[in-house]
Amino acid sequence: MAASGAKPLHEMTPDEARGLGGMLRDLYGEGPAVARSSDETIKNADGSSFDVRVLVPEGAPRAVIVYYHGGGWVIGNIEETDTLGRQLAVRTGAAVVLVDYRLAPEHRYPAAADDAWAALRWTAERVEDIAGSQVPLIVCGDSAGGNLAAIVAQRARAEGGPDLALQVLVYPVTDADVDTASYVDPANQLLLSREAMIWFWDHYAPDAASRANTDASPLQTADLAGLPPAVVLTAEHDPLRDEGEAYAEKLRAAGVKVEHRRFAGQMHGFFTMVNVLPGSAAGVDYVVEQVDRHLTPVQA
Repeated sequence: MAASGAKPLHEMTPDEARGLGGMLRDLYGEGPAVARSSDETIKNADGSSFDVRVLVPEGAPRAVIVYYHGGGWVIGNIEETDTLGRQLAVRTGAAVVLVDYRLAPEHRYPAAADDAWAALRWTAERVEDIAGSQVPLIVCGDSAGGNLAAIVAQRARAEGGPDLALQVLVYPVTDADVDTASYVDPANQLLLSREAMIWFWDHYAPDAASRANTDASPLQTADLAGLPPAVVLTAEHDPLRDEGEAYAEKLRAAGVKVEHRRFAGQMHGFFTMVNVLPGSAAGVDYVVEQVDRHLTPVQA
């Protein structure tokens, strides 16, 4: 990306930044074949709408994973997540629902969080249609998508459902504090920098006071007891490392079962760079292993 002459992300317009995703998408290549792929539109009560893509692997799906892509609530889409979604579907044996939530600055906070919740409810109502039986429901996401996965897990607890078997949070945004040790470390200013995260927050939630709300910064939730088991991945060279690990520790302190792994030598964004970075393969392997461990007792 640097060799292409691209400006730093925080100096781009949102449209320019969205072009980077297409550049990376070309590197990922096509994902494995699935038994069924369909695009659906979810309509909100206020008249807005967004799309989801349902990927169903061969055989009887053992779970349904609702996946929220990253991109700072500003960039990213289901086309750029399709290769990863197909890998997760085939390797976990679960159907995967990719969520194309509305993006900022055209749709600011709390649009992404509202769409994430609507997508979870839509999926929960259709688990049997998607999987053929009432299988466990999992939420998963990376970066801003990890933020949304954590938020909908909290909302499901608050509203008495839907029941979630697992939440998988990949280097999630959990707070709006841009002055943590991992944020200011010069070694962590890579694909995602402190300046880039400030740019993302300014586009998504320009009202700084709103960033402390729990449906923007889930780390600010006082009580995390009763949330579903969590698998948390963090990267050594990531501005978001400290807040992701703080959330894992706060979950654990509240009595939630947590599996956490920090991936040494990796930067923010490594997980989704399938077929590009060896670190991505290791990250996907870890998620597949953890999903299998959590689903096996349920099925038994």
